[in-house]
Amino acid sequence: MTPPTNISRLSLNQYTTFSWNVEDATKGCQRAGLSWIGLWRDKVAEYGLENSARVVRESGLQVSSLCRGGMFPADNKSERQKRIDDNRHAIDEAATLGTDTLVLVCGGLPNKDLEAARQMVYDGIAEIIPYAQERGIKLGIEPLHPMYCADRNVIVTLGQANDFALQLNTAFPEYQTPVGVVIDVFHVWWDPQVFAEIQRAKGIIFGFHVCDWITPLPDVLKGRGMMGDGWIQLRKFREAVDAAGYDGPIEVEIFNETLWAMPPDDVLELMKERYLKEVY
Repeated sequence: MTPPTNISRLSLNQYTTFSWNVEDATKGCQRAGLSWIGLWRDKVAEYGLENSARVVRESGLQVSSLCRGGMFPADNKSERQKRIDDNRHAIDEAATLGTDTLVLVCGGLPNKDLEAARQMVYDGIAEIIPYAQERGIKLGIEPLHPMYCADRNVIVTLGQANDFALQLNTAFPEYQTPVGVVIDVFHVWWDPQVFAEIQRAKGIIFGFHVCDWITPLPDVLKGRGMMGDGWIQLRKFREAVDAAGYDGPIEVEIFNETLWAMPPDDVLELMKERYLKEVY
């Protein structure tokens, strides 16, 4: 059997090659023959929004997503409004960069009231939907693993993300599916309901991220593995999102200091090899 060679959907999430700025990453993608790149707001800010948009445009790459918006919960109304305003800035940045998807990492707990924090997330997304729609930006809720519930994201299952997206889309019938989900295997692979929820997300999957779960986990935040080094059934997940109608870019998003210490071009070559072997 001839091994697969098609990398047309493969996208470099720029945190996978953390030492590169936006221009370095775009040039690296060009050398590697990639068509897509996923950008982060802090990296874009360091290089400059207009400069970032220019180098990406001149490279011919497409931007699969911008990370991140969200972080809605706060312990007072003034701070919550600041976070709404920051999400509007993120929407503007996404539009300038030429992507149609803003990834929402929804935010952790301002206090011990988990139910209230989740309501703040729902209300925050509802607040920014009209602004996002005016600028052609879709809002993708990314559920995170439950170990991040306290400090990063109170949305911890794909089922919760689906519930929020579907409820919000129903609440804004004047728009066509303004809210969807971003499925990152690192965060959802453990969930016994995940494949049913992937099917339930048909039509609202706005992004798909791959890496691997390695043991022992070297770090809570920077402990993701290269595809094939861990326990996730990556091809099964890719086939499931395909079956649910998603045919967009597949971002490799890996936070790992061992990989970050490697020459970034070597990381891209390994990433391509493992993508073809483990995902396709």
